[in-house]
Amino acid sequence: MYEAVIGLEVHVQLKTTTKIFCGCSTEFGSQPNSQVCPVCMGLPGCLPVLNQKAFEYAIKVAIALNCRISEFTKFDRKNYFYPDLPKNYQISQYDLPLGQDGFSDIQLDGNTKRIGIKRVHLEEDAGKLIHTQDSSYVDFNRTGIALLEIVSCPDINSPQEAYEYLVSLKKIIQYLGVSSCDMEKGILRCDANVSVKKKEESVLGTKIELKNMNSFRGVRDALDFEIKRQIRLLEEAKEIIQETRLWDERRHMTDSMRTKEGAQDYRYFPEPDLPPFIISNQLKEEIKKSLSELPQAKKARFIQDYNLSEYDAQLLTSEKEIADFFENCFNLYPEAKIIANWICGSLLSELNSRNLTISELNVTFQDLVNLIKFVQDGKISNLVAKGVLTEMIDTGQAPHVIIQKKNLIQITDPRALDKVIREVIQDNSKSVKDYFDGKENAIMFLVGQVMRKSKSKANPKAVLEILKKRLSDNYKGG
Repeated sequence: MYEAVIGLEVHVQLKTTTKIFCGCSTEFGSQPNSQVCPVCMGLPGCLPVLNQKAFEYAIKVAIALNCRISEFTKFDRKNYFYPDLPKNYQISQYDLPLGQDGFSDIQLDGNTKRIGIKRVHLEEDAGKLIHTQDSSYVDFNRTGIALLEIVSCPDINSPQEAYEYLVSLKKIIQYLGVSSCDMEKGILRCDANVSVKKKEESVLGTKIELKNMNSFRGVRDALDFEIKRQIRLLEEAKEIIQETRLWDERRHMTDSMRTKEGAQDYRYFPEPDLPPFIISNQLKEEIKKSLSELPQAKKARFIQDYNLSEYDAQLLTSEKEIADFFENCFNLYPEAKIIANWICGSLLSELNSRNLTISELNVTFQDLVNLIKFVQDGKISNLVAKGVLTEMIDTGQAPHVIIQKKNLIQITDPRALDKVIREVIQDNSKSVKDYFDGKENAIMFLVGQVMRKSKSKANPKAVLEILKKRLSDNYKGG
């Protein structure tokens, strides 16, 4: 029986307006090579200056991941030659990282597992290579953007655990407000180290590094393939060579890229152009006090304070914006379960189908509360309200405007309802007979026909009451 041993290296671009060692803009999507300067291009005579905001953001993440913050930290030069690295070295951290020995807890199958965080350190990003059929291009705009590297311990034992760890890590970073973690823009990237061994053995197997995974699902799929590949090689008594392999999403397999370098290959030495940094207890305490409520704590509070199920609390705290939206709604209309049902149901369904964030919708929390009140006051049906919500998102109009414009107010007048009910009874004699034969569901079919005939404007509770009375008065025994 084999066991996988997995460690993840996550790189996150920090949300600073300028790069880590110079004043160049970090805006995404600008013209290639338009956001560069002598410092980030490494021209002779230029000196780097550390971005204070990036430094504080990095400490904030390290504290949130329960790391021991170094009192003394420094930067180092990592030397290697590659077309996207204009200086032929990267300013990074080697033996004295900013944070060490932390952890992050994940939930899997109802159980909690602790994943160790080996180190958290700052470095500068490299440029971006663009390959076409007959040419390769390089864009240096990304060069020098503040990059945070988070290295896990080899505590992960399955592709699904890796997936859950990444989801949890992304959520924490987004809650802190230090990065958007947008993988499509390359703002969050992940490499994986994976080996396999027999469960009873203590010696780890040969480690393979996986790259080119552009989604958390891609990480999970690549690990799944690579674990099976390594097990197959071991069972065939073949050697596993330490190397870097690329995940091919289209072919759903990994390919060899290069033999893996060791630390000695990078010839690390202390960065001579930057002084070492002392992180005072005062700075650590100030940053600790500035931390917002983290996802797991918020989830526990939602369950406790709002009496929500674990499922609802998990969905509502999946993103900070959604959690804030829920609490803003609750402050206006203190009915937690009703609001949770709307957000976890119709609203998240609209978000997912449109691939939008909650801030990108044309719906304010005030408008959602007003829509909910229309339903709770019996003025429109739940079904009609869902259609109104869709139009609110499409047009940006308030719910009362749409309801008035489309004349959607629910029909509650017994005389108006009775007219429609008589017609439905007359047109559905078989369902009426089924009802008197003891088939209770038949009456719900009749309610549905009334709703259809009234274009969902009839009040379903009133329809059911009148329908039962009409059947009892006129058809029982008939």
